[in-house]
Amino acid sequence: MDRRDRLESAEPHLSVVIPAYNEESRLPTTLKSVCGYLERQSYRWEVLVVDDGSTDGTAVVAETRAACDRRVRLMRHPDSANHGKGAAVRLGMLAAGGKFLLFMDADNSTTIDHVERFWPALEGGCDVVIGSRNIAGAVIAVRQPAYKEMAGRLGNWIIRTLAVPGIMDTQAGFKMFSARAARELFGRQTIDRWGYDVELLAIARELGLRVGELPIRWENAPGSKVRWNTYLEVLHDVWRIRQNLNAGRYRQRRDAGAIRR
Repeated sequence: MDRRDRLESAEPHLSVVIPAYNEESRLPTTLKSVCGYLERQSYRWEVLVVDDGSTDGTAVVAETRAACDRRVRLMRHPDSANHGKGAAVRLGMLAAGGKFLLFMDADNSTTIDHVERFWPALEGGCDVVIGSRNIAGAVIAVRQPAYKEMAGRLGNWIIRTLAVPGIMDTQAGFKMFSARAARELFGRQTIDRWGYDVELLAIARELGLRVGELPIRWENAPGSKVRWNTYLEVLHDVWRIRQNLNAGRYRQRRDAGAIRR
């Protein structure tokens, strides 16, 4: 067995989950960037592309890459339907085998090399580390349209007030977890679409997990799936999260017992 075979057969140090819905045009560049970076690292890794019911060639792109590298996998929902980004992330994170798990966007708006600044926080005791566009040190290379930025600022204020006080940016699609934290959080997640980020962080707070927030470089990519009504969906989800918190629904896993520290 050669070195590459040994690296592929052992437990990964890092699992990267990429949810993808109709990303045929953007996914090839992202996979090239992600795999190129990971190839230069000394640790074992895997990449899981979760096709969320795409109607274009997203699956073909992932399958083509997987055929060349066994560390890349394509996953689909059992019914191959579109269930939402939150459901796709959950499917990948619960299937991943790494010691640490990252999910990132298929548009590569925040690049994989940001993990280098996340490692010290995770090794220093954080259970979850999230990328933030709203704290000192963050760089917005290409901004969103003005109406999206205004809606985002208002939404963040409501989210902080009702669900996760003190967290400045819940929605950036670059979040990293210890394996144990991922199992606990995604085992309790109930929201399948846009508000899932907020729910994960609210659950983390409810369970007493340590959450770190670090600045990222973020670039608004053309072809975003976020529409004006997405913000209304998120706010509706925030209300659901508040109700779940009040009712204590996150204290028990959906599939197992309470958290063990």
